[in-house]
Formats: sequence, C-alpha cells, structure tokens
Amino acid sequence: MRLPLALLTDVRLLNSGFRIGHWIHNGVTKTSLLSSCNICSRAERKWIKPVGFDTGVKTYNSLTKQKEPLVLAQERIATWYSCGPTVYDHAHLGHACSYVRFDILQRILSRLFEINVIHVMVITDIDDKIIQRSLEQNISPTVLARMHEEEFKRDMQALRVLPPAVYMRVTDNIPQIVAFIERIIGNGHGYVTSQGNVYFDTQSIGNRYGKLVNLGGIVGELGAQDKRDPRDFALWKASKPHEPHWESPWGQGRPGWHIECSTIASSVFGSQLDIHSGGIDLAFPHHENEIAQSEAYHQCEQWGNYFLHSGHLHLKGSVEKMSKSLKNYVTINDFLESYTANEFRLFCLLTRYRSAIDYSDASTNEARSTLSTISAFCHNAQAYMQGHLLCQPIEEGILWERLSATQSSVRKALADDFDTPKAVGAIMSLIHHGNCQLQPATKVDGPRCPAVFGAMLSYVREILGVFGVDLLDRKQSSDSCELPVILNNVVEELVHFRSKVRKFALSVGDQASQNPQTGSEIQKRHPQPDRVPLLKACDALRNNLAPLGVHIKDRGTNSTWEITRGGETRKN
Repeated sequence: MRLPLALLTDVRLLNSGFRIGHWIHNGVTKTSLLSSCNICSRAERKWIKPVGFDTGVKTYNSLTKQKEPLVLAQERIATWYSCGPTVYDHAHLGHACSYVRFDILQRILSRLFEINVIHVMVITDIDDKIIQRSLEQNISPTVLARMHEEEFKRDMQALRVLPPAVYMRVTDNIPQIVAFIERIIGNGHGYVTSQGNVYFDTQSIGNRYGKLVNLGGIVGELGAQDKRDPRDFALWKASKPHEPHWESPWGQGRPGWHIECSTIASSVFGSQLDIHSGGIDLAFPHHENEIAQSEAYHQCEQWGNYFLHSGHLHLKGSVEKMSKSLKNYVTINDFLESYTANEFRLFCLLTRYRSAIDYSDASTNEARSTLSTISAFCHNAQAYMQGHLLCQPIEEGILWERLSATQSSVRKALADDFDTPKAVGAIMSLIHHGNCQLQPATKVDGPRCPAVFGAMLSYVREILGVFGVDLLDRKQSSDSCELPVILNNVVEELVHFRSKVRKFALSVGDQASQNPQTGSEIQKRHPQPDRVPLLKACDALRNNLAPLGVHIKDRGTNSTWEITRGGETRKN
C-alpha cells in the first residue's frame, strides 16, 4: 500500500469553520479542506477492550495512543492483517524496515509467548501508479505487477521475513470487493454518483469518523466534484479510457484504494480482527477509512482491536522518510551487496519498532559491530568448551545468576511493547560478563566450567533466533546446498594439519648459557633453528587466509578458526 507524500504549504481560515490547506504531492499542488475543530468526541472514539485470552504482553495501540494489554479473541491465536506492497517498482529499505520490524514482533509472539499468528497480507496489483508505469514501459499492468510481486517476495526471503499464511491479490478478489461495496450501500453508508463513482458517506456514521487519527482536523481532498462531503472517499472508480476495468452494478471501473484491505481482511477473518499493522504513513487516510467502511459493512462498534504502526526510515540528517517519490531510497538488493540480512535485523532491533530510525554508515556499522561482538563470544565460548581456549578458574555461580537474570529481563522487556533495544542491551551485558571470564591464560589452576558457557551459548543463539538472526548462518541454496559443509570440512582439515606442523615447530630444545653473576650454566628453551621456517610458513598461511575470510586464531599450541562473509560467521 502507499500513502501520498504531502507537504502542507499554506492554510487559510474560512468563516464556515473549515480551513483550506494547500499541499504539494509529487510536485503537484492540491487543495484540501481541514476542520478547525476535532471531528469526533472522546465518548464516540472510546476503545472497547477485547474479552478473551490475555497474552501477558502490552502493546502500544494507535487507537488509544497508549499501551494496552494484548487480549486475543481466541486462546493463543492472533489474527493479523497487514498492508502489503503496491507492486509497481523495486522495494526499498524503507519498506524492508517496516516488514522486518513486524516480522520480529510476530516471531516474538509465536516463539516466545507461544501465540499462533495467522497473518494475511494483501498485494496491491492494480493502482494509478501501476497503470502509469505500465504505460511508460509499454507492458501490461498485469505483467508489471507480477514482475515486482515476485521480486518483492525474493527480497523478503533474502531478509528472512517469514511469509504470511497467504498473500491475497486485489485483482483476484474483485467479485468480493463488489459485493462488499453493495452491502455498504445497502446499509446506508455509500452512494453512487451520476459519473459512475461510488463513495463512502462519512456523514452516515456521524462523529465516529476519525476513530484512529486526528491529524489537525484533516478531513479530505477537494478534487472530485461529485462527492457530497469532502471527507467522503472512493469505494469504486469509474473507468477511464485505456485503463483496466471490471464490470459492476455501477458500470465498468476498478476498486478504490481502501476497500481492498477491508474486503480481503473480512473475507478471511470475518467481523473481528485482533491486529492490523502498517507503516505510520498509512494511519491516515488509509487505516482510518478501512475502519469506517469495515464497521459500516459489519455493523459493529469495533472491527480491529489493535492498530500497530512502525516508524519511518530516514536518511541521516533528513526529516523526510525514505521514499521513491523523493528519489532518496536504497533498494534492498543494493543494500544486501554490502551488508547481510543478520546485520539489517540488528539495525532494526536496536530501535523500538514504532520509532523513526536513521539510516547512515554509523547506524549500520553499529549493527555490524554488535553482531561481530555476539559472534566472537559464541566462537570463544565454543573454543573454551572444546578445550582450545585455556582460562583462569571461572566464577561459575556468577555466570549462572547472570544468565537467569538476563532471561527474565529479556522476557520482561519484550512483553512491554516489544522493547527490542532493552532486550538486546540485556543480552550484550550477559556477553560482556562472559567475555570478562574468557581471558586466555598460559597455565590453568582449578577445574574447568564448560557447562555454564554451553548454557549461555544456547540461550544467545535461541533468543537471537527468535528475532530471526541466524548465528549458525544456515544457508538454503538451490544451486549447491552441500558447498558450505564441504568448505567447512576442507578448512577443518587444513587448520588441523597446520596445527600439527606448528606444534612440531614449537617443540623446543635446551640451549645452555652462562649466568654472568655466578658463572653457572642456565638452560633456555628456544625453537630449534631448523624449524623456524615452518613457524614462518604457518604464520604466512594464517595471514594469507584472513583476506579470503578464513580467520585462524592461535591459542598456545592449539588453533581455532572461523569463516566470515560480510559480518556473518561460520565457525568450527
């Protein structure tokens, strides 16, 4: 879905109590009516708390502008509808940020709080922009939409976004949309004009219009001349020459923007929806109009119980969101040439999902550094457990306490409106305390404590896995799924051979020298001269493999290794 980007440039007060606002949208000046007072009373906008299963999670609800207990109609089942893409061009990082953030929320609900999330997403495959772009490229709107729909799905897979239970295309649901509009008209909330357009009658629902957002009293655009009220919005648009169209009781045409989501969500979930999500730019008018027409169709007081909105992605130093219309965007494919899906997830996790987020080299490097710190801890913990890393005695009791406290803190943070920055902070604190005790030593006194590091390692992997960060870097490649395993085995054998050569080269011979004070002989232990070239060759191999992504760490006479690709790590 898309919301026109508009900048308010001028406002003039009218005697009628309305204001005229001049707006710039894609370089075109438009005029809107704005109300000088609130468009609905507090009583008529009151949120009705659902009755049902309390998840133990609190989430910020845009309907109430505060955190509310997340209560589901059915036990451990969440019905979730989200606005998908308008498929006329490449998806960019602004889109990706919203989809990844909500993917993280759904993963938290399902994997940590054991909620079965039933997610439906619409694909808008007929739209003004699709029609215009198809004319520019001299291809059919259907072909254009299918091309970018498949590209979008590939992008989401590359970012490890779990697919919804089902994608629903607008053009596959035209009969359902027509029937939905017919009932709205039959219920007294829509009207047909002489030009063949069908509009929602906002006056028919009184002051209930504006339940979600009151953006300074914005009430609608002046443009269409056949509307009864400037707040009214199109349910069905009469066709124009050379545009795609479908038959309807009101003549040939196509659906309005908002009706598709109400129809498709209702066709799957009926008259009640637990969660509706989208970018903050969709709150008005799109989600506002969805609420109005859905409640008019179902004749209910409250259709969607929770509306969750993600913040915009901004380029650092810019007040504008990343947008195609402003040509200030980065495509997902371009981003993934320099960074990984894991790094982008860390980038999203380091801010609250409903907060704006700055995209810059500094913020992406922070995500990369955080992921590197996590990976290094996992590598060192494994090395310690395998006996390759020798350390001083571990304060085991302290680490068990830290682990338990971290598990509690992370769960508490995520139950509080999915506070991922706080959760990540707790995880990094646990890793810090683990690293403080994983200090290499040449001589070990006392028992080893590998079990506590095994528990910490398992938890870090598990909770990062909940977020969709794959620390084991499992790749699903249709071209050569066995290549990573083969590569691991080759590197393992190479490092093992090098370790044996190095251990042999480090074996020392006794060399006598005289103590200048006493005149007595003392023994010094040095590598035998004929073995020094072997040591140099081992060092050269280690140094030469590093730029290729194979990093060998020598720990006394033992060695460990890891393979890194752009921040993602595969370890022995």
